[in-house]
Amino acid sequence: MNETASPHFRYFLRVRYSECDSQKVVFNARYGDYIDLAVLEFLRAIGFGEPVVTSELDYQLVKQTIEWKAPARFDDVVEISVRTLRCGTTSFTLAAEFRRAGSDTPLATSETVYVMVDAETLSKRPLPDDFRAALERGAPGATTDHAGYSAR
Repeated sequence: MNETASPHFRYFLRVRYSECDSQKVVFNARYGDYIDLAVLEFLRAIGFGEPVVTSELDYQLVKQTIEWKAPARFDDVVEISVRTLRCGTTSFTLAAEFRRAGSDTPLATSETVYVMVDAETLSKRPLPDDFRAALERGAPGATTDHAGYSAR
């Protein structure tokens, strides 16, 4: 795998011991946590981290599918690439792909559908035009590394 160029945003994390079962395999429920982390970093990379943190922009997860292909294990550095699949009127769908850092073999893939909501009423609201444009543009080549992987 080419470590310097990616067509999508990439987030690196190191699997912690507490995220694993007794065989040192990541619990399946942790993948949802990992997706949340990667999505927030993706939103920061496209310029919308602050509005999400302050609830100026708010969204709720309405559907998430995960397909597992191989296990991630304790102390693996996992690379999660994130990209936008679709933008609707009030919703957006993001894809995430998990790999061991430096490997081309997928560990898991996911699709997550979010709906934009008003932070106070939780009623649906349209995607703001600038947010839609940023989602559609994505963050090609951008990386957030919480594992110290790219420092090697």
